[in-house]
Amino acid sequence: MKTVGDILKLARIKKRYSLKKVERETKIKKEFIEAIEGGNWKALPDLPVVSGFVKNLASFLEIDVKMVHATLKRDYPPRGLLINPKPDVGGKFTWTPKYSFLLGIVIIIVMLLGYLGFQFIKFNSPPALEVTSPQENFIATSNKVDVSGKTDPDATVKINNQLVLVGSDGAFNGQVEIFEGTKEIVITATNRSKKETTIVRKIVPKLE
Repeated sequence: MKTVGDILKLARIKKRYSLKKVERETKIKKEFIEAIEGGNWKALPDLPVVSGFVKNLASFLEIDVKMVHATLKRDYPPRGLLINPKPDVGGKFTWTPKYSFLLGIVIIIVMLLGYLGFQFIKFNSPPALEVTSPQENFIATSNKVDVSGKTDPDATVKINNQLVLVGSDGAFNGQVEIFEGTKEIVITATNRSKKETTIVRKIVPKLE
């Protein structure tokens, strides 16, 4: 039993028409013509469009249009049996309030874990410490030297073992008494986990 593709292909070959010629004359893409001749329905559009192609080809090849169209309807598989049917709309992913709620929960959990991790690292790390005064190799002409800087707000600061006040922003200021033999000032910041950071400033006393 000849298929609609067989009928059209035989008619084309009998007239010695190439696929290129048929494409040029009918304005139907060569790929569609090959698919119709080979019965490759998955490579073709829906039946109404294919029907138009077949009628156009039959007319151009001078064969019975009604007969060819009837053969097409016999050969064309039912929509449910197509190899590449249209996807079921019900299976398409849709964003719902439930997914928004779950996403919000995940974001909160990630932020909480990140915060706890940051606090853990901070708790187990030595405090930051910056000494703005005095500078290294400071020449001291008085027996009292001003010491200032900045650390973590929850840290305690000692200057040559003397405790000084730390402000809410971590800034501290203090004075240390030196003598002719004093060669350095030691600033130590200690946090709640007893981790320490120490900066030593060498000084040059030139007391009058």
